[in-house]
Amino acid sequence: MVAHGSKRKNQRTLADLARHQEATVEHLDLPPDLTSRLMDLGFVPGTLVAATHSAPGGDPRVFRIDGTEIALRRETARHIRIQHSTTDVS
Repeated sequence: MVAHGSKRKNQRTLADLARHQEATVEHLDLPPDLTSRLMDLGFVPGTLVAATHSAPGGDPRVFRIDGTEIALRRETARHIRIQHSTTDVS
């Protein structure tokens, strides 16, 4: 028997991405208006994204996508599913 929510826990999100690592955006699980805005900024499924740095205290985090650095709150990043890559972009 599979525990409720266990599938979700096994999915990696942008918030899980370590500094200097990159991954491919898989899915945005956010309200339509925020999804649309993030897609306008480049967070489109299939696009490569890299974690670069974070503000003091760790929030927000900065991600590089299509050559642009964009700061996102961890709470927002938790709703962007990724396909993790082991590539280190340091």
